[in-house]
Amino acid sequence: MNDRSVPDRAKRADVAAFLRKVESLPAVRAGSGRRGRLLFAIDATASRQPTWDRACFLTGHMFEATRGLGGLSMSLCYYRGYGEFAATPWLSDTDELTRRMTGVSCLGGQTQIARVLRHAAAETRKERINALVFVGDAVEEDIDRLAHLAGELGMLGCPGFFFQEGGEPLAARTFRELARLSGGAYAPFDLSSADMLRELLTAVAVYAAGGREALARLPPSRAGAAALLTHQLSGRR
Repeated sequence: MNDRSVPDRAKRADVAAFLRKVESLPAVRAGSGRRGRLLFAIDATASRQPTWDRACFLTGHMFEATRGLGGLSMSLCYYRGYGEFAATPWLSDTDELTRRMTGVSCLGGQTQIARVLRHAAAETRKERINALVFVGDAVEEDIDRLAHLAGELGMLGCPGFFFQEGGEPLAARTFRELARLSGGAYAPFDLSSADMLRELLTAVAVYAAGGREALARLPPSRAGAAALLTHQLSGRR
């Protein structure tokens, strides 16, 4: 038996569970004339540069996928180094967001997921955020505190979608719980499955811009996660 078959099957099962969770989310839609709002948060500590570079490329796909739904407004936030945390304004221009992202380099430091969750809550109190996306690989903070903050996001109606690079067990358990408490979903990925990450991020962007009905209208020929989600929704209202 191929030694990779078991973890690969487990990864596919996690992705399928992620898609089922997205399908079950409320059919939230951006209001008439209003772009969907997505907060894209990335761990930018030292080990994350390859993933950061990949995320720069994938933002264009997220904007493009939502163009026919009224568009997407996205803010990027990240942490790195010694307590550094930053967030961009809400942007709807792909080139501008990519320009800001490519100007950032990753620096060593500890995770600051609590700051991400607090920032998401503060922003959604100002104006509804349709989805929080978090991409990271580790957790170095008090888990109970993070769970409390994720629960607050859930109360505010801001689902968190947590994408884990690699398979560190504590991070996996924590991200699953944060996703559950916020009303969102969890999925693992690695850079060898970059297409999977692209499809998962695209699915969340489409959800943020147009809700589940928009996901159901994705072309059935799409590969990866979006196609699986479309298949699950086939035959449903």
